[in-house]
Amino acid sequence: MPESVPDAGYVLGALLVMFAVTVALRAAPFLALSGLKNSAVVDFLGRTMPVGVMIILVMYTLRDVGATTWLPATIGLCGTIAMHLWRRNAALSTVVGTGLYLVASAFWG
Repeated sequence: MPESVPDAGYVLGALLVMFAVTVALRAAPFLALSGLKNSAVVDFLGRTMPVGVMIILVMYTLRDVGATTWLPATIGLCGTIAMHLWRRNAALSTVVGTGLYLVASAFWG
C-alpha cells in the first residue's frame, strides 16, 4: 500500500471523532433549550417568529416590484393574507402565496 494512504486505525479514529462531533452538534440545541422550556422569552419568540418571518418575506418580495411586476406580487400577497386569515397556518399561507405569485408572474410578469 502506498505511504500516503492512512492505516485503518487512523481512518477509524477520524470516523469516531466525526461521529462524536455530529451527535454533539445535533444534541446541543435540545440540551440548551431544555432549561428554557417554561421561559417567557421562548414563549414570546414562539408567538412572534411566524409573523416576523412573514414580514421579512413580504419585504423581500416587494423590494424589487416595478411597473410590470406589481400585479403578480399583489396577487401573491393577497393570496397569502387570505389563506393565513382563513387557515391560520404560516407554512400553508407561504406555499399558497408563492404558488399564486409564480402562476401570476407566468401570465402577467
